[in-house]
Amino acid sequence: MVKVRRSVRLPALPPMRLPAVLASVAALAACSLAPKYDVPATPVAAQYKTYGPWTSAQPADQIDRNGWWKMYGDTQLDDLETRLLANNTDLRAAYAHYAQAQAFVAQVESGLYPTVSANAVPLRERQSDTAPLRGNGPADYNSVTLGAQVNYNLDLWGRVRDSVLAGKDEAQATKADLASVKLSLEVELADSYIRLRGLDQQTDLLNATETAFAKALQLTQTLHSHGIVSGLDVSRAQTQLSSAQSQLSQNLAQRALMEHAIAVLVGTSAAEFSLPQQTAAIALPAIPTDLPSTLLQRRPDVAAAERRVAEANAKIGVARAAYFPNIGLTLQGGVQSAAYSGLVSAPNLFWAIGPQLVQYVFDGGLRRAQLDAAKAATEEAGDRYRGVVLTAFEQVEDNLALLSYLGTALGQQRDAAAAAQTSVDLALQQYKQGTVGYLDVVQAQTVQLDAQRSVLDIQTRQLSANVQLLDALGGGWSSDELAQVAATPELVATTGQPGKTQ
Repeated sequence: MVKVRRSVRLPALPPMRLPAVLASVAALAACSLAPKYDVPATPVAAQYKTYGPWTSAQPADQIDRNGWWKMYGDTQLDDLETRLLANNTDLRAAYAHYAQAQAFVAQVESGLYPTVSANAVPLRERQSDTAPLRGNGPADYNSVTLGAQVNYNLDLWGRVRDSVLAGKDEAQATKADLASVKLSLEVELADSYIRLRGLDQQTDLLNATETAFAKALQLTQTLHSHGIVSGLDVSRAQTQLSSAQSQLSQNLAQRALMEHAIAVLVGTSAAEFSLPQQTAAIALPAIPTDLPSTLLQRRPDVAAAERRVAEANAKIGVARAAYFPNIGLTLQGGVQSAAYSGLVSAPNLFWAIGPQLVQYVFDGGLRRAQLDAAKAATEEAGDRYRGVVLTAFEQVEDNLALLSYLGTALGQQRDAAAAAQTSVDLALQQYKQGTVGYLDVVQAQTVQLDAQRSVLDIQTRQLSANVQLLDALGGGWSSDELAQVAATPELVATTGQPGKTQ
């Protein structure tokens, strides 16, 4: 690298030329070598496969996503989500990472302004008597210097401004990452809580089943004591009761693990955390079937991926600016004397002013490689953005399909459970009359228990799919918010592509 630095006296400009020169400098200072930014095109379907139609729109990131879990109407879940937001360690770490990104923006923005430094150097020096070129001056003397220096990068090619733009894009992406972590943790907590409530319902069912099987065992023991049935019936009833008790113990073990996981999410030691059993059903919130794409495009992970494309695009401008000279202005001055007295006086004044131009003459292909890397990074970010968008559509479709088919399956399974209950009633009645063996009762009760547990399982899976759909859509919404989006013309687009969110 060859540096050229000269202190020059700028020639006086005629009065009519000075405005033109200033205008030229201002025009250069406003330029950027980054390509025009366009959001990468992404395949977008006309409507969801399971439900439709839907509306194309730009991101509605200003729609409030806070408190989406309140639509489930569970005060205990509301309390847990509040504790998660206040105490979760992963969320705190994500916020600290976002704070770092904001600080980095402030760092790169400092390059837009002059730097000012001051120095004070009071010295007592002695020269060697045998030093080369030793003059007749004193060997011992004072050297006192007070000075200041101002440096300013003209940034004519936009290198600093594009760096600032890239930093801001990264900060926006990190902010979206923070929102993504927040939403992910909220969803994980809601899903874990719903599954725990499902286990509570299973526990309640198994407790009732244990009581019923205990009565059935007592009945067979009574009949056996009177010589009406064989000991085989007693053994079958005992087997059935013990099996139900085993299922109950396994269910309680699963609940304990789920409770421990919730404790970690809300930032509490598992040893000091417990949730009371609740068996009341959680209502399944109604979700609009005409889901606007606005809800999809406000997903924080989609926003983060889009901002990183913009960041990579801005860095192309930084790489291109490296081909042009780096021009700066330097002003330095101060006072210097061999005596402290009268230091600040006209004879001791020194100063220097002039431009500094630094230009690479030969770099062995470094700048070309950096530019190629910046272009490749933009392509990579664009493809990752497309992948995130396609995955978002997939997740919405998956959970819409689950909600639809599980809703149908739940009705069918309830019919099966009702039929199984009828079979148990008939089998017990006929067994008491001696027309069937206890094996028929055991088979009917086993089918009934499986059918009832399947009903509870499908209910839990349906609620879980509902939570995952809210996650896929970027959070909750309200009717007022949907109306606000529909009434905002600037949010409506024809491409269905997320726009720039600067």
